[in-house]
Amino acid sequence: MLGSVSDAEDMLQDMFITLQNTDTSHVTNLKSYLVKMVTNRCLNYLNSASKQRETYIGPWLPEPKVTTPREDPMGNLVQEETISYAFLVLLQELSAVERAVFVLREVLGYDYDEVADMVQKTEANCRKIYSRAKVKINQAPDDDGRILGETEPLVQKFLHAVDTGNFQDFVSLLMEDAVMVSDGGGKVRAAVQPIYGKLRIAAFFDGIRAKGSLQGQWQTISINGQTGLVLTHEQQIYMAILFDLGAGQDQSSRMYVIRNPDKLQHISSVLSCHKTTTSFVL
Repeated sequence: MLGSVSDAEDMLQDMFITLQNTDTSHVTNLKSYLVKMVTNRCLNYLNSASKQRETYIGPWLPEPKVTTPREDPMGNLVQEETISYAFLVLLQELSAVERAVFVLREVLGYDYDEVADMVQKTEANCRKIYSRAKVKINQAPDDDGRILGETEPLVQKFLHAVDTGNFQDFVSLLMEDAVMVSDGGGKVRAAVQPIYGKLRIAAFFDGIRAKGSLQGQWQTISINGQTGLVLTHEQQIYMAILFDLGAGQDQSSRMYVIRNPDKLQHISSVLSCHKTTTSFVL
């Protein structure tokens, strides 16, 4: 809903604080009750934050969610409900209410009458909102955002290209009309416009490699359920790279480069706690 790990944590914390002072003896379905509380908080926050998005410098991308291997059943359940980063980006194309209805219905599987109660709209209205949302993001009929492709080959080809300076093998795994979107938030240098076409993407990385911008410690890491990359330079997370690859696909249509330091803080904290990634100094 929010595209931010820290904001999501704040929503949950606020909800549980409120819950401590709330009489729930009348509640018959506690899970739905909690989801409704969180949904309403997210809607209020997104409506108040909409102006900030309008003045954001360059493309706004969601904060990447780093996931680590979990052994407990609840951790595995959370992992199974993780949606791909590319799908998370698509959700940002929707209004706050459209996003809420879509996630509740499509991802969490609630019936329309339950969704209507949670967002305080009629069932018929929710059906229209859901249909409009699917058209907006041009979602494939069988794509719920959790059917993930194997991005490991893309990651390895990219690392080899950074090492050798030859990006041709890497771009062979990109579609001809692939798009690269970079988010620096106006705080660090990043492409303020999307880069279209795999040859231009190759030229972009070739150019910044020549300037030394790809030097440092590269690490493979699981981001939103798929293999991605982070670059550490002078003990600071410098960038994260993710690829859009659906199940059964062997070429990526989009890649995302996160440079905004505010959106890399979560990765830094997770990496400091879990030493489970593979590192490459290039």
